[in-house]
Amino acid sequence: MPEGRINKEHDLGYKHLLTHKKTFIQLLRSFVKEDWVKEIDESQVMLINKSYVLQDFKEKESDIVYRLKIKGRNVIFYCLLELQSSVDYQMPLRLLFYMIEIWRDILKNTEHHEAERKGFKLPCIVPIVLYNGVNNWTVCRSFREMLDGNEIFSNHVLDFNYILFDVNRYEEEELLGLANLISGVFLLDQKIDSEQLKDRLVKMIEILGDLSEEEFGLFKGWLKWILKPRISEELRFKIDDILEKSRPTEVENMVYNLANTIDEMTQKAMEKGIEEGLQKGIKEGVLKVAKSALEKGADIDFVASITELDIEIVKKLKEEIERTK
Repeated sequence: MPEGRINKEHDLGYKHLLTHKKTFIQLLRSFVKEDWVKEIDESQVMLINKSYVLQDFKEKESDIVYRLKIKGRNVIFYCLLELQSSVDYQMPLRLLFYMIEIWRDILKNTEHHEAERKGFKLPCIVPIVLYNGVNNWTVCRSFREMLDGNEIFSNHVLDFNYILFDVNRYEEEELLGLANLISGVFLLDQKIDSEQLKDRLVKMIEILGDLSEEEFGLFKGWLKWILKPRISEELRFKIDDILEKSRPTEVENMVYNLANTIDEMTQKAMEKGIEEGLQKGIKEGVLKVAKSALEKGADIDFVASITELDIEIVKKLKEEIERTK
Protein backbone atom coordinates (compact mmCIF):
# COMPACT_ATOMS: atom_id res chain seq x y z
CA MET A 1 0.00 0.00 0.00
CA PRO A 2 1.36 3.50 -0.83
CA GLU A 3 3.02 5.35 2.06
CA GLY A 4 0.57 8.26 1.78
CA ARG A 5 -2.40 5.97 2.23
CA ILE A 6 -0.84 4.32 5.29
CA ASN A 7 -0.14 7.74 6.83
CA LYS A 8 -3.76 8.70 6.17
CA GLU A 9 -4.90 5.58 8.02
CA HIS A 10 -2.65 6.55 10.95
CA ASP A 11 -4.15 10.04 10.94
CA LEU A 12 -7.68 8.67 11.05
CA GLY A 13 -6.72 6.13 13.70
CA TYR A 14 -5.29 8.78 16.01
CA LYS A 15 -8.20 11.13 15.39
CA HIS A 16 -10.54 8.29 16.37
CA LEU A 17 -8.65 7.98 19.66
CA LEU A 18 -7.87 11.57 20.55
CA THR A 19 -11.26 13.09 19.82
CA HIS A 20 -12.28 10.95 22.81
CA LYS A 21 -11.84 13.46 25.67
CA LYS A 22 -10.63 11.04 28.33
CA THR A 23 -7.95 9.69 25.99
CA PHE A 24 -6.70 13.19 25.19
CA ILE A 25 -6.41 14.02 28.89
CA GLN A 26 -4.69 10.67 29.43
CA LEU A 27 -2.18 11.63 26.73
CA LEU A 28 -1.36 14.88 28.55
CA ARG A 29 -1.18 13.34 32.02
CA SER A 30 0.96 10.43 30.85
CA PHE A 31 3.63 12.37 28.95
CA VAL A 32 3.54 16.06 30.00
CA LYS A 33 5.38 16.52 33.28
CA GLU A 34 4.09 19.97 34.21
CA ASP A 35 1.97 21.09 37.16
CA TRP A 36 -0.83 22.63 35.09
CA VAL A 37 -1.75 19.22 33.71
CA LYS A 38 -2.95 18.20 37.19
CA GLU A 39 -5.24 21.24 37.28
CA ILE A 40 -7.35 20.33 34.22
CA ASP A 41 -11.07 20.29 35.06
CA GLU A 42 -12.29 17.15 33.25
CA SER A 43 -15.92 18.30 33.41
CA GLN A 44 -15.04 21.39 31.35
CA VAL A 45 -13.17 19.68 28.49
CA MET A 46 -14.76 20.55 25.15
CA LEU A 47 -13.76 19.39 21.69
CA ILE A 48 -13.93 22.24 19.16
CA ASN A 49 -15.62 20.73 16.12
CA LYS A 50 -13.97 22.98 13.58
CA SER A 51 -11.05 22.80 11.13
CA TYR A 52 -8.68 25.70 10.52
CA VAL A 53 -7.43 25.45 6.93
CA LEU A 54 -4.55 27.72 5.91
CA GLN A 55 -4.13 29.14 2.40
CA ASP A 56 -0.35 28.75 2.69
CA PHE A 57 -0.69 25.05 3.51
CA LYS A 58 -3.62 24.04 1.32
CA GLU A 59 -3.39 20.33 2.05
CA LYS A 60 -2.94 20.86 5.79
CA GLU A 61 -5.52 21.62 8.40
CA SER A 62 -5.64 21.66 12.17
CA ASP A 63 -6.43 18.18 13.38
CA ILE A 64 -7.72 18.42 16.92
CA VAL A 65 -8.57 21.51 18.96
CA TYR A 66 -9.73 21.32 22.57
CA ARG A 67 -10.92 23.96 25.00
CA LEU A 68 -10.08 23.15 28.61
CA LYS A 69 -10.39 25.01 31.90
CA ILE A 70 -7.54 25.22 34.36
CA LYS A 71 -8.27 26.86 37.70
CA GLY A 72 -11.34 28.49 36.16
CA ARG A 73 -9.46 29.95 33.19
CA ASN A 74 -10.20 29.08 29.56
CA VAL A 75 -7.20 27.55 27.81
CA ILE A 76 -7.20 26.26 24.25
CA PHE A 77 -5.03 23.26 23.44
CA TYR A 78 -4.27 22.85 19.78
CA CYS A 79 -3.13 19.37 18.78
CA LEU A 80 -1.55 18.79 15.38
CA LEU A 81 -0.88 15.17 14.43
CA GLU A 82 2.34 15.00 12.40
CA LEU A 83 2.46 11.41 11.16
CA GLN A 84 4.77 11.48 8.17
CA SER A 85 7.99 9.49 7.95
CA SER A 86 10.00 12.69 7.48
CA VAL A 87 10.16 15.76 9.68
CA ASP A 88 8.53 19.08 8.74
CA TYR A 89 10.89 22.03 9.23
CA GLN A 90 8.06 24.51 8.74
CA MET A 91 6.15 23.15 11.73
CA PRO A 92 6.77 26.10 14.10
CA LEU A 93 5.53 28.49 11.39
CA ARG A 94 2.48 26.33 10.68
CA LEU A 95 1.68 26.22 14.38
CA LEU A 96 1.89 30.01 14.60
CA PHE A 97 -0.47 30.43 11.64
CA TYR A 98 -2.98 28.02 13.22
CA MET A 99 -2.79 29.84 16.54
CA ILE A 100 -3.46 33.15 14.79
CA GLU A 101 -6.43 31.64 12.95
CA ILE A 102 -7.91 30.41 16.23
CA TRP A 103 -7.47 33.82 17.86
CA ARG A 104 -8.89 35.51 14.75
CA ASP A 105 -11.95 33.26 14.93
CA ILE A 106 -12.42 34.02 18.63
CA LEU A 107 -12.26 37.78 17.98
CA LYS A 108 -14.71 37.48 15.07
CA ASN A 109 -17.21 35.78 17.38
CA THR A 110 -16.73 38.17 20.30
CA GLU A 111 -18.93 41.23 20.72
CA HIS A 112 -17.07 44.34 19.54
CA HIS A 113 -17.51 46.24 22.83
CA GLU A 114 -16.31 43.18 24.77
CA ALA A 115 -13.15 42.73 22.65
CA GLU A 116 -12.22 46.42 23.05
CA ARG A 117 -12.56 46.67 26.82
CA LYS A 118 -9.36 47.07 28.85
CA GLY A 119 -9.60 43.73 30.65
CA PHE A 120 -10.22 41.59 27.55
CA LYS A 121 -7.75 38.75 27.09
CA LEU A 122 -7.38 36.05 24.50
CA PRO A 123 -7.06 32.49 25.76
CA CYS A 124 -3.67 30.80 25.88
CA ILE A 125 -2.96 28.25 23.17
CA VAL A 126 -0.63 25.34 23.87
CA PRO A 127 0.48 23.80 20.54
CA ILE A 128 1.17 20.06 20.40
CA VAL A 129 2.81 17.87 17.76
CA LEU A 130 2.41 14.10 17.72
CA TYR A 131 5.06 12.52 15.50
CA ASN A 132 5.58 8.81 14.75
CA GLY A 133 8.31 8.92 12.10
CA VAL A 134 11.46 6.80 12.22
CA ASN A 135 13.97 9.66 11.91
CA ASN A 136 14.79 11.91 14.85
CA TRP A 137 12.66 15.05 15.07
CA THR A 138 15.31 17.68 14.31
CA VAL A 139 12.95 20.64 13.87
CA CYS A 140 13.59 23.58 16.21
CA ARG A 141 11.41 23.40 19.29
CA SER A 142 10.96 27.15 19.81
CA PHE A 143 9.60 29.58 17.23
CA ARG A 144 12.30 32.20 17.73
CA GLU A 145 14.92 29.73 16.44
CA MET A 146 13.33 30.21 12.99
CA LEU A 147 14.09 33.94 13.10
CA ASP A 148 17.43 35.09 11.74
CA GLY A 149 19.26 37.25 14.28
CA ASN A 150 16.78 36.48 17.09
CA GLU A 151 19.62 36.63 19.66
CA ILE A 152 20.14 40.33 18.89
CA PHE A 153 16.63 41.38 19.84
CA SER A 154 16.24 39.26 22.97
CA ASN A 155 12.69 39.50 24.35
CA HIS A 156 11.44 41.77 21.57
CA VAL A 157 10.70 38.95 19.12
CA LEU A 158 7.80 36.51 19.16
CA ASP A 159 8.46 33.12 20.72
CA PHE A 160 6.71 29.94 21.92
CA ASN A 161 7.61 26.31 22.51
CA TYR A 162 5.40 23.42 21.42
CA ILE A 163 4.92 20.07 23.15
CA LEU A 164 6.29 17.14 21.17
CA PHE A 165 5.10 13.55 21.52
CA ASP A 166 7.74 11.58 19.61
CA VAL A 167 6.25 8.07 19.54
CA ASN A 168 9.39 6.17 18.53
CA ARG A 169 11.60 7.79 21.18
CA TYR A 170 9.75 6.36 24.22
CA GLU A 171 11.30 3.29 25.83
CA GLU A 172 9.31 0.05 25.85
CA GLU A 173 9.64 -0.21 29.65
CA GLU A 174 8.25 3.30 30.14
CA LEU A 175 5.21 2.60 27.96
CA LEU A 176 4.51 -0.75 29.63
CA GLY A 177 4.91 0.93 33.03
CA LEU A 178 2.25 3.54 32.25
CA ALA A 179 -0.13 0.65 31.52
CA ASN A 180 -2.94 2.62 29.91
CA LEU A 181 -4.66 2.96 26.56
CA ILE A 182 -2.48 5.68 25.02
CA SER A 183 0.82 4.13 26.14
CA GLY A 184 -0.31 0.80 24.65
CA VAL A 185 -1.09 2.53 21.36
CA PHE A 186 2.38 4.14 21.29
CA LEU A 187 3.93 0.75 22.13
CA LEU A 188 2.35 -0.88 19.08
CA ASP A 189 2.81 2.13 16.78
CA GLN A 190 6.58 2.20 17.11
CA LYS A 191 8.58 0.98 14.12
CA ILE A 192 8.79 -2.72 14.96
CA ASP A 193 8.73 -5.95 12.96
CA SER A 194 5.98 -8.60 13.10
CA GLU A 195 7.77 -10.65 15.78
CA GLN A 196 8.12 -7.59 18.03
CA LEU A 197 4.47 -6.74 17.41
CA LYS A 198 3.41 -10.22 18.56
CA ASP A 199 5.69 -10.00 21.60
CA ARG A 200 4.31 -6.62 22.64
CA LEU A 201 0.71 -7.72 22.19
CA VAL A 202 1.37 -10.61 24.57
CA LYS A 203 3.02 -8.25 27.09
CA MET A 204 -0.08 -6.03 26.89
CA ILE A 205 -2.58 -8.75 27.84
CA GLU A 206 -2.87 -7.55 31.43
CA ILE A 207 -3.05 -3.88 30.40
CA LEU A 208 -5.81 -4.56 27.87
CA GLY A 209 -7.71 -6.64 30.40
CA ASP A 210 -7.81 -3.64 32.76
CA LEU A 211 -9.28 -1.26 30.16
CA SER A 212 -12.90 -0.18 30.50
CA GLU A 213 -15.40 -1.41 27.90
CA GLU A 214 -15.25 2.02 26.25
CA GLU A 215 -11.43 2.12 26.18
CA PHE A 216 -11.25 -1.43 24.86
CA GLY A 217 -13.58 -0.45 22.02
CA LEU A 218 -11.35 2.53 21.18
CA PHE A 219 -8.26 0.32 21.19
CA LYS A 220 -9.86 -2.21 18.83
CA GLY A 221 -10.93 0.59 16.51
CA TRP A 222 -7.42 2.04 16.43
CA LEU A 223 -5.85 -1.39 15.84
CA LYS A 224 -8.23 -2.01 12.95
CA TRP A 225 -7.32 1.31 11.29
CA ILE A 226 -3.59 0.64 11.64
CA LEU A 227 -3.31 -3.10 11.01
CA LYS A 228 -5.74 -3.72 8.16
CA PRO A 229 -4.08 -1.56 5.47
CA ARG A 230 -0.91 -3.65 5.84
CA ILE A 231 -2.42 -7.04 5.17
CA SER A 232 -4.14 -8.86 2.31
CA GLU A 233 -7.89 -8.64 1.70
CA GLU A 234 -8.27 -12.26 2.80
CA LEU A 235 -6.66 -11.67 6.19
CA ARG A 236 -8.56 -8.42 6.79
CA PHE A 237 -11.73 -10.43 7.27
CA LYS A 238 -9.93 -12.48 9.92
CA ILE A 239 -8.77 -9.33 11.72
CA ASP A 240 -12.31 -7.94 11.58
CA ASP A 241 -13.77 -11.16 12.92
CA ILE A 242 -11.25 -11.43 15.77
CA LEU A 243 -11.72 -7.82 16.89
CA GLU A 244 -15.50 -7.76 16.51
CA LYS A 245 -15.95 -10.86 18.68
CA SER A 246 -13.44 -9.86 21.37
CA ARG A 247 -14.47 -8.54 24.77
CA PRO A 248 -12.30 -7.21 27.65
CA THR A 249 -12.81 -10.55 29.44
CA GLU A 250 -11.43 -12.41 26.40
CA VAL A 251 -8.24 -10.40 25.85
CA GLU A 252 -5.90 -13.39 25.96
CA ASN A 253 -7.81 -15.20 23.20
CA MET A 254 -7.88 -12.03 21.10
CA VAL A 255 -4.12 -11.49 21.43
CA TYR A 256 -3.20 -15.05 20.52
CA ASN A 257 -5.63 -15.08 17.59
CA LEU A 258 -4.07 -11.84 16.34
CA ALA A 259 -0.60 -13.33 16.82
CA ASN A 260 -1.57 -16.35 14.73
CA THR A 261 -2.92 -14.06 12.00
CA ILE A 262 0.31 -12.04 12.03
CA ASP A 263 2.23 -15.32 11.64
CA GLU A 264 0.04 -16.20 8.67
CA MET A 265 0.59 -12.73 7.18
CA THR A 266 4.38 -13.12 7.59
CA GLN A 267 4.35 -16.60 6.04
CA LYS A 268 2.36 -15.43 3.01
CA ALA A 269 4.70 -12.47 2.54
CA MET A 270 7.69 -14.82 2.70
CA GLU A 271 6.16 -17.24 0.19
CA LYS A 272 5.35 -14.35 -2.14
CA GLY A 273 8.94 -13.10 -1.88
CA ILE A 274 10.33 -16.54 -2.66
CA GLU A 275 8.00 -16.94 -5.65
CA GLU A 276 8.92 -13.51 -7.02
CA GLY A 277 12.60 -14.33 -6.50
CA LEU A 278 12.26 -17.59 -8.40
CA GLN A 279 10.45 -15.90 -11.26
CA LYS A 280 13.11 -13.21 -11.44
CA GLY A 281 15.85 -15.86 -11.41
CA ILE A 282 14.19 -17.84 -14.18
CA LYS A 283 13.76 -14.74 -16.31
CA GLU A 284 17.38 -13.71 -15.81
CA GLY A 285 18.51 -17.25 -16.69
CA VAL A 286 16.48 -17.30 -19.92
CA LEU A 287 17.85 -13.90 -20.95
CA LYS A 288 21.38 -15.14 -20.29
CA VAL A 289 20.81 -18.22 -22.50
CA ALA A 290 19.33 -16.05 -25.29
CA LYS A 291 22.21 -13.60 -25.15
CA SER A 292 24.77 -16.42 -25.27
CA ALA A 293 23.07 -18.01 -28.31
CA LEU A 294 22.98 -14.68 -30.16
CA GLU A 295 26.66 -14.06 -29.44
CA LYS A 296 27.42 -17.42 -31.06
CA GLY A 297 25.57 -16.35 -34.21
CA ALA A 298 22.15 -17.98 -33.66
CA ASP A 299 19.22 -16.60 -35.70
CA ILE A 300 16.81 -14.20 -33.90
CA ASP A 301 13.72 -16.27 -34.76
CA PHE A 302 15.44 -19.46 -33.59
CA VAL A 303 16.44 -17.89 -30.23
CA ALA A 304 12.92 -16.56 -29.72
CA SER A 305 11.43 -20.02 -30.39
CA ILE A 306 13.72 -21.98 -28.01
CA THR A 307 13.53 -19.44 -25.14
CA GLU A 308 9.84 -18.52 -25.66
CA LEU A 309 10.85 -14.83 -25.37
CA ASP A 310 9.00 -12.14 -27.28
CA ILE A 311 10.83 -11.54 -30.57
CA GLU A 312 11.12 -7.80 -29.82
CA ILE A 313 13.04 -8.61 -26.63
CA VAL A 314 15.41 -10.86 -28.62
CA LYS A 315 15.92 -8.10 -31.21
CA LYS A 316 16.87 -5.65 -28.42
CA LEU A 317 19.33 -8.18 -27.02
CA LYS A 318 20.84 -8.53 -30.50
CA GLU A 319 21.14 -4.73 -30.85
CA GLU A 320 22.81 -4.51 -27.42
CA ILE A 321 25.36 -7.18 -28.47
CA GLU A 322 26.10 -5.27 -31.72
CA ARG A 323 26.65 -2.00 -29.82
CA THR A 324 29.17 -3.56 -27.43
CA LYS A 325 31.29 -5.17 -30.14
